[in-house]
Amino acid sequence: MADKGLLFIPDISGFTKFVHENEIEHSRIIIEELLENIINSNQMGLKISEVEGDAVLFYRFGNSPSFEEIYGQVEKMFCNFQKQLKNYEKTRLCICAACKSAVNLSLKIITHYGEFSSYTVKDFNKLIGKDVIIAHQLLKNDINLHEYWLDTNTSPAGQESNQLFPEWMQWQHGIKQTENGNIDFTYCMLTNLKQKIEADPPEDKTIGRQKIKVLRAEKTIDAGLVTVLSVMGNLSLRNKWQDGVIKVDNINHPIYHLGIKFRVVTRQGSTVFYSSSFEDMGDVFCLSETDERKTQSLFITLKSIA
Repeated sequence: MADKGLLFIPDISGFTKFVHENEIEHSRIIIEELLENIINSNQMGLKISEVEGDAVLFYRFGNSPSFEEIYGQVEKMFCNFQKQLKNYEKTRLCICAACKSAVNLSLKIITHYGEFSSYTVKDFNKLIGKDVIIAHQLLKNDINLHEYWLDTNTSPAGQESNQLFPEWMQWQHGIKQTENGNIDFTYCMLTNLKQKIEADPPEDKTIGRQKIKVLRAEKTIDAGLVTVLSVMGNLSLRNKWQDGVIKVDNINHPIYHLGIKFRVVTRQGSTVFYSSSFEDMGDVFCLSETDERKTQSLFITLKSIA
């Protein structure tokens, strides 16, 4: 027998283009972290049925939640998602296509209250029912922009008065045509929520103004800036080009970015470093790495001579 419950599906907008047009190594990491961000933003006690590549199928059996509860969840999930994108861009040092275009991703959310059942296959909890199909069909629609909350007329937001809505929230009506008939829904754009979201200020890891130049070296490299930056950002290759480095380990993130922490092992011992600054001036890139005690920094300037 089917039970009634809420289906809640956040879906990453721009996922297909992002994956098809970009390098798989960094795009995979970015999508994985964004999906984790979505899951960690769950404040309603929603259960996960499955992760569907670019979406998470959440559900909760029971009475229909209030509009305030659903909107609170939509707002938190969308804002946390957008904040992570802004943090990516704020600390981004990698100039690969995936890292540069991540900021163009967004989130749409489908909510639908209906009847469905759960069943278990091996260790996987699956959902089945007509309303599960309806919720998935609504992911494909004719809404031009792709950062919105779409809600069916059977769920609270489609029934309650406009007095409950935030001032910016303008609901519009839509119809999804399917082989089994039309599905009525309402939707509102979430773009206005982005106006209040700012990236976290990066922690200052620089050595400060009191600096003494100890050593300077210069080398001409027969390669493009993008290639050189890619090699420099791959810390596992650091011992291939930086004299005295035996290895780099204890790296706290797979993508080189402002604030990344890592340990450099030399014959004299080991030192923990942070990527501490970065400046992109088009054909010139300047970056620095500073030890955790802020006693030494490596400054690197890359300039195109082509």
